[in-house]
Amino acid sequence: MKPMLLMDAEELPVGKDWLYETKYDGFRAILQWNNEGIQLYSRNEKLLNEIFPEIIENCRRIEHLIKPFLPITFDGEVVNLQNDFSSEFSIVQTRGRMRKKEVISQHSRGLPCQYIVFDLLLLKGKDVSGTALEKRKVQLKNCFEQIGLPTAVSYRHECLIQLIETFTDEKELWNTVQLNNGEGAVAKRRESFWSPEKRTNQWLKVKNWRLVTVIITKYEQVNGFFTGAIYRGDQLFEITTFKHGMSDKEMKTLSELFLANGHHIGDSVYEIEPSICANINCISFDGKHLREPRFHSFRFEVNPEECQWRQLLRQVNPIPERVQITHPNKPVWPKVGMVKDDYLLYLQSAAPFMLPFLKGRHLTLIRYPHGVPGEKFYQKSVPDYAPDFVKTSRDEDIDYIVCNDITTLLWLGNQLAIEYHIPFRTIDTRMPTEIVFDLDPPSVEDFTLSVEAAIRLKIIFDQFQLASFVKTSGGKGLQVYIPLPFNTFTYDDTRIFTKFIADFLCDQEPQWFTTERLKKNRGNRLYLDYVQHHEGKTIVAPYSPRGNELATVATPLNWDEVGASLRPEQFTINTVVERMKTIGDPFRDFRQAGEKQDFAVVLEQLKDVLRGK
Repeated sequence: MKPMLLMDAEELPVGKDWLYETKYDGFRAILQWNNEGIQLYSRNEKLLNEIFPEIIENCRRIEHLIKPFLPITFDGEVVNLQNDFSSEFSIVQTRGRMRKKEVISQHSRGLPCQYIVFDLLLLKGKDVSGTALEKRKVQLKNCFEQIGLPTAVSYRHECLIQLIETFTDEKELWNTVQLNNGEGAVAKRRESFWSPEKRTNQWLKVKNWRLVTVIITKYEQVNGFFTGAIYRGDQLFEITTFKHGMSDKEMKTLSELFLANGHHIGDSVYEIEPSICANINCISFDGKHLREPRFHSFRFEVNPEECQWRQLLRQVNPIPERVQITHPNKPVWPKVGMVKDDYLLYLQSAAPFMLPFLKGRHLTLIRYPHGVPGEKFYQKSVPDYAPDFVKTSRDEDIDYIVCNDITTLLWLGNQLAIEYHIPFRTIDTRMPTEIVFDLDPPSVEDFTLSVEAAIRLKIIFDQFQLASFVKTSGGKGLQVYIPLPFNTFTYDDTRIFTKFIADFLCDQEPQWFTTERLKKNRGNRLYLDYVQHHEGKTIVAPYSPRGNELATVATPLNWDEVGASLRPEQFTINTVVERMKTIGDPFRDFRQAGEKQDFAVVLEQLKDVLRGK
């Protein structure tokens, strides 16, 4: 079965006859599910089960719940969600090219994909594709509600089968897609039927084009394609080939210019020195190539030397209109050549990983108004000049900033808030949502002490059957986390545990570890800071940069990375962005692990020990 196809449109149609959905950039797929099994097919009818095993495994976990609805067939998209309205196509594409089962398995754990359902074709064995879309949507939602599946996209949800959200206001959806740098939006007639392989004006797609300025450097006569490049340093870096979008006149003029003035470099390819620039539409950039490039216009007034890598990244990652950026070229980390705009680009990349930990928590910020190193100050209260979109929460006469979204994060970045420190609870609970052990060696040269302490903690927590997570502090140490279920354990409860563990390690290796608070009395030992885990105290948030010259980041790690070769300076703003693309987020399942954590059993065991039983 091949899916129904969409037609391109320049803008979304308006009226009561239309429903609107987010357009995700992924693999279109049909999910057929009956009593014999589950089959996930691509638009070309290729079976995808082995390529996306995490989706099939997720289906099997809910098989007992969906059984009354079988046989059932969904139409949807396989995606890798970056937020609720945007997906990263390059990750899905990379998976599609994999063949080795062990490689696919590893990739699916670090960078899991989701299946976003937007249509229902078969329900309880009955073909419903011939009923109106609006009715199919109602049936689909009822089905998801009864099964207990998410009825709106939630990019951090543990369930990988999710229902797309349907909008009736096209402006609301379009503004949200642009804010989240999504691919685009889809408009579907309420009364439309589902027709396989048919491209129809009943379903329209509008792309959220980004405009990128490139230097036109080559022309390939045999196929009519031109090459677009930009400067990365003093080297030209080819990022696209294009011809679509050009008028016959534009194509003829440009090709004749290359043939008359270009250098023939073989295989019908002609090259000219950097001199002509053009704007190219695209929907994303994967680090090497523009996705879906389409000629927009010539830019004869642009100096080719202006077409730089940093400009390219900014053009494909526009700042939301609501956020006013000042002095984007201001040096922030001068030692590593990083300016404010580089920092803002980092925050845009890191937002999907940072926001789950910042959301709903009172922020304590460290701002460096003149860059790092330099004057710094702590900020808790929201300033009077904060825009309306910045949310706040009052606690003990302080109006704290609460960073729930990308606009607030970028506004804080523009204020040169470099470090983001958060309490051990959210604004919705008085109880801690995690335990954190701060492993603080006497100096960065003694970082191996942090590694040794972390490994020992992991062994203890595994024996207690507690899920644990580890990250660099971004400074000289490591921090080990144990997530907890919400609203369950008090700080007094967690203090019993943290003190017991810290004392146990110190008793085992008194020459290495100490709980002594006074630095002068620690000697060359690592400080196990369990006192810091308390009401009103804070810890640096995962993926927060630190105010040091190297632009290091408090970086979540996989436990198998914690070893002799680990060094804190490995994790900087530049290297962490690449980690996000290649290994994903080691803290991705943090909250789900906390809800399943059986900490009560461990706590009771420790209380028995302390009572002398």
